[in-house]
Parts: sequence; structure tokens; C-alpha cells
Amino acid sequence: MTRPKPHNRRPSASEPGGLGEKTLSVHAGNFSHREGEAIRVPITMANSYHLPYDPSTMDWSNPDHLTYTRNTGVNQIALQQKLAVLEHGEDALALASGVAALHAVFFTHVNSGDHVVVSDTTYEATYKLWTSLLPRKYGIEATFVDITDLDAVATAIRPNTKLLCTEVIANPTTKVADIPALAQLARERGVLLVVDSTFTPPPLYRPLDDGADLVIHSLTKYINGHGDAMGGAVIGRAELIEPIRAEAMVDVGGVISPFNAWLIVRGSVTLPLRLAQHQASAAELARFLHDDPRVAYVAYPGLPSHPQHEVAARLFAGRGFGGIMAFALDGDPDLQNRFIDDLRVITSAVSVGHDESLIVHVGTSGPRVAAYPEGFRTYGHLRFSVGLEDVADLRADLAAALDTAAH
Repeated sequence: MTRPKPHNRRPSASEPGGLGEKTLSVHAGNFSHREGEAIRVPITMANSYHLPYDPSTMDWSNPDHLTYTRNTGVNQIALQQKLAVLEHGEDALALASGVAALHAVFFTHVNSGDHVVVSDTTYEATYKLWTSLLPRKYGIEATFVDITDLDAVATAIRPNTKLLCTEVIANPTTKVADIPALAQLARERGVLLVVDSTFTPPPLYRPLDDGADLVIHSLTKYINGHGDAMGGAVIGRAELIEPIRAEAMVDVGGVISPFNAWLIVRGSVTLPLRLAQHQASAAELARFLHDDPRVAYVAYPGLPSHPQHEVAARLFAGRGFGGIMAFALDGDPDLQNRFIDDLRVITSAVSVGHDESLIVHVGTSGPRVAAYPEGFRTYGHLRFSVGLEDVADLRADLAAALDTAAH
């Protein structure tokens, strides 16, 4: 049995007369349309599928056939088809976590002796992969640069550079990368531009439309949106996705479970609606915190004071500025901790993009901090992922905690 394809293929948003964002979020990837079938692809909790009459000549690692769930599964296929449509990609691969997706790209497209250029402000797992694991195990060298300094990026690229890696909005400083400019530089120098767009899911932004080669998401975050499933994805041209599928998924085994794939498909249906609410509330709360003299700084791309505000406005073109900010109170770490302890609606926990608002206090130590802005180095930061609660309740919660902790 080959991988199922959608019946009566529907146009994408990028085609003439294409469907709208909300419609695609509901219908993309749903290949259950025959009479008597469930109207949504159901959970297929199987690790094996029926074989053909004569399987003796089969390629047992072929992900185009439903044989074994490490190769592919029904729910994984549905999720991948939806992600490819939402990101305007030719193909997509869903894996067990966002970090599995990061590793899959690096493991597949970089070999011993190669070099990569990486943003100096990036997710901790990306930082560890390029400063420790991959150099130590495979002899791959990484150069970290200020991704907003295009001259520095160009200077860092070598003849053996294979990848240029960045996030759209960097975790945790919210530094914004100029993806079109980086894509042009990558093309000119013959390297692949790999973009982690976890903080900027569609329809907020689509890096592939601006020239990126591969886009990575932690599906655990906004695309799932409910804090109940782990997953990661890589989207891009089929010629770049297929070797990742064959090597990093089938042969290394970073496959997503059928149940998690089904949960993420379910969550993704409301992504445009949720994202609109996340962003509207974040913009209001960022302004509120920015205007409070007890707050030392607020890093949010939607604020005119943000160093890359103009770049963000150009990239996102009126679609918003994301649902995540970093800020700190004007005081020592104990003040930050007291503030969080006094919150009653906002939850102290890691992760982002959940239905509930999440906040985490990160200190001023660690090797990555040297690349952070002055406020981050002085005060540490509180990473704040704005949820779907009533914004008035969130604002009141922040105000009450400011009054009690910073009185």
C-alpha cells in the first residue's frame, strides 16, 4: 500500500482562486473523503500494515509504502500533507520533536569536515548541537555570528560552508532575522538557508516564500497549540526532504507517534484563530509593560523601540508580530522570582504557544549570554508566551504582581 494522497485535490492559498488561510487549516491534509469513511482521518494506532501478496522484493525501508510505522504512518502522512500546504512547501516530514527535526536536518545535510554558519542567538538545543555534539562526534565546525549583520554573515561563509542557520524571531531575545536578504546571500554563496520558524508559524510568516530552503517547526508549540503533544517538522523542496526522511527518520528512527500526529493535526485546525488572539493580546501587554517604570526593558518586535522593528514590519506585512516577548523588572533575580510567584493566571512553566500563558525566569549566566543585549545580561529575562485568556485578566495579573513584588 502506497502513501495515501488526497482525493479531489484542492487548490492552495498561493494558486489563483486558492482557498483562504482558515479553510486550508481545516481541510489541508484530510484525505478521508469516500462514502462511509469518517470525515476526518482517524487515529491509526498501528506499527505494521498488511503486506502485498509477494513482499520478497520490497525495499523494507521505503517510506512510500505503508509497511512499518518507523517508515511512515497514516496520521503522519496527513500531518505532513497539511504542513506542506500551510507552509507553501513541496514536501514535509514530521518527526518526534522539534529537536529531532533540527538534528535530522543537520545530520542529513552536513558531513564530517563541513562548516556551518549559525545565528549567535538561537534555541538552546541548536546551540548545544553546534557547539558540542556535532563538532565532537563528526568533526563539523560552526561559526556563530550576529545574524542581523549581513557583512559578518558573508565573511563567515567559507568554501566548505553547507548551511546558514537562523530563527526568524530568535529565542529568547526576539532578535529578528532579515530572511529575504539572508536567502539572497545564501543563493549567491551556494549554501542552504535553514530557518527555524517556530515563533512565526503560518499565516504569520512563511520563510519559503522569501527564499529559505528548509523550514523547521517545533510542532509542540503553536501548531499543536494545546500543550499535549510533542512533534517537529521540516518543510521544503522534495529533493531536500527525501534524504532527511530516508536517513534521519527511517534509519535513525526519530519518527512521530500516530497519536501525537493526530493530536497535532487536530490542534492545527484552529491555528489562524489562535494566532490572531495570541498576537493581539501580546501587542497590548507589551505596550503595558513597556510603559511601566518598574520594568527595565521589553523585547517585542511589535514595539517601535525594538532594534529590528522595521525589519519585522516588512517581513510580517501587517499580520502581527508574534505572541512572545522577553522582559525583566528593574531589580535583582529575587525580584523576578517574587514577581512570577505572585502571578495567579499566568503559569510558570517552559514551552511557548500553548492555550495558557506561560512565563519562565532565565538568569544571566551561561555561555550564550555574551551575545545577548545589555538588558538581558544585566537583569536576565522573563520569557512570556501570551496565551488565549482574556487580555484584561492577563493585564490585571501582571499589574497585581508588579504591585506586590515591586512595591
